[in-house]
Amino acid sequence: MRRVPAIAGRELRSLFASPVAYAFLTLFAILAGFFFLTQLLVFQEQLIRLQQFQMFEQLREWNLNDQVLQYFFGVMAVILLFIVPGITMGLLAAEKANGTEELLLTSPITIWELVLGKFVAGALFVALLVALVGLYAGLLFLYGDPEPGKTGAGLLALLLVGWAYVAIGLFASSLTRSQAIAFFVSFVLLMVLWMLSFLADLGAADGGSLGGGVLGALGGWTTSGLRYLSSADHFEQLVKGLVSTRDVAYFGVIIASFLILTKAVVESVRWR
Repeated sequence: MRRVPAIAGRELRSLFASPVAYAFLTLFAILAGFFFLTQLLVFQEQLIRLQQFQMFEQLREWNLNDQVLQYFFGVMAVILLFIVPGITMGLLAAEKANGTEELLLTSPITIWELVLGKFVAGALFVALLVALVGLYAGLLFLYGDPEPGKTGAGLLALLLVGWAYVAIGLFASSLTRSQAIAFFVSFVLLMVLWMLSFLADLGAADGGSLGGGVLGALGGWTTSGLRYLSSADHFEQLVKGLVSTRDVAYFGVIIASFLILTKAVVESVRWR
């Protein structure tokens, strides 16, 4: 594994040598600023209304974490659904398109070093994006009193879900030489994984009202299974400040599973 840092560094230098990295960073920073400011203004307006109507009980429950940061982190996680596939689409697909994949596979670099090096590069870029979100959240500590624990849990949730996205995007990039196809496959996989909790909620709400329909059949262990597989459900628990090994382990399993799948795909090239 000695070559993993070198591969990751090479990939990051390649990423920042083009305007792609700067475009994504700029776009992400602008969107983060927009949604942060929007939610902060909404919070201020609602706070003034509660004070005007002397709703003191609601005022005691009103806080920056639940009304500003929880929403903000949720929106940024959705934005990562679009950003990360753009970052990862060329990690392995570009090697195939440029004809350098076979050179890498015949070099002293092991497949695991190649896969982990590419993943680390994407993970570091996502960590930079999360750091930008952390800067906006940090502004609240200058002018307000958000809970450090809850804020840290929210940033951890964003980091873990971003890393899971990178692993999935890397797998999609290993399937094709077309970066456009890699982007599309990655985006679809991420959307499906994110929407599973919505499907579970819909099935639970319908119960058996749909007769023999698919959603009507969802219930019990099936609904629980879909909820567990959904990245949104685990992300929401962490953002609420409920850090548990169950949720952290989920993201670890997702990352490990897709890295193993990526290794299998890359390794299969040798047998063609």
